[in-house]
Amino acid sequence: MEYTQLGRTGLKVSRLVLGTMNFGPQTDEADSHAIMDAALDAGINFFDTANVYGWGENKGRTEAIIGNWFAKGGERRDKVVLATKVYGNMATDAQPGQPAWPNHDRLSALNIRRAVDASLKRLQTDHIDLYQFHHIDRNTPFEEIWQAIDTLVQQGKILYAGSSNFPGYKIAQANETAARRGTLGLVSEQCLYNLAERRAEMEVVPAAQDYGLGVIPWSPLHGGLLGGIIKKEAEGGRRASGRAADTLKDPAARAQVQAYEDLVGKHGLEPGEVALAWLLTRPGVTGPIVGPRTAAQLESALRAVELELGDELLAGLDEVFPGPGPSPEAFAW
Repeated sequence: MEYTQLGRTGLKVSRLVLGTMNFGPQTDEADSHAIMDAALDAGINFFDTANVYGWGENKGRTEAIIGNWFAKGGERRDKVVLATKVYGNMATDAQPGQPAWPNHDRLSALNIRRAVDASLKRLQTDHIDLYQFHHIDRNTPFEEIWQAIDTLVQQGKILYAGSSNFPGYKIAQANETAARRGTLGLVSEQCLYNLAERRAEMEVVPAAQDYGLGVIPWSPLHGGLLGGIIKKEAEGGRRASGRAADTLKDPAARAQVQAYEDLVGKHGLEPGEVALAWLLTRPGVTGPIVGPRTAAQLESALRAVELELGDELLAGLDEVFPGPGPSPEAFAW
């Protein structure tokens, strides 16, 4: 496994991030624990989750599964750089059809304090290494957010703060506010970024680079679209669903994905592994999040770290999936 610094920090993290969103909803606890053990054995030390994972009535379940894994001992917690998130509503007493009870979501100082303590309890740990804002909160000023975060850092409950799904201007606002307070600010941005969705290159990635944030792409296979989905369907395998199925309904988009699979096949490579390896070549990227449902999917992701993409293939990928270009040239003269 290769390691890199997380943004401008001294923290060393693996170039693949283990995403845990499937733990609970699609992967049972025993298999989830086996996948985490396999990830640790392979050198992956960066684990990502969120307080809402498990979803619906089971929100918080994923953090609890990770906490039970930590409780097994064997230096599991000490070896992991643990990242979780805050924003989604975690109230459990709302009546059906009624609004959720207030102050159990978003980024108020009250909810941040409440959410951290609840996550620590589920995760069975005394600190979170990277505490991420899952979305922007248009109603809470960054002065209040950083006041809450600075207190948690002083208490030793969190070490670093990161963002997720932030536009470039919010990254700038957040870190300029932190700078005025004399604190570290955001050290990472977790964003939607892959070969088929490159809008982050316009402003999010440049803002992250300018402010020293590590970029952590989520959905690196774009919901399975870049994992060889057309070939799998033709061979009677798993059919496209969700975002991938919707995209393939468009003839032009389907032709683009087919061109991608043909290009990768010409080089004797697997589409999913190429999609991950491509992200590892991108400026500013710390490492993509992989969310395996099975041990076999984890093994495939691990091969991407060793994959070297030649200039001819990289040029071909840009032809199939051209990026928007930098801002403002992407939309101005």
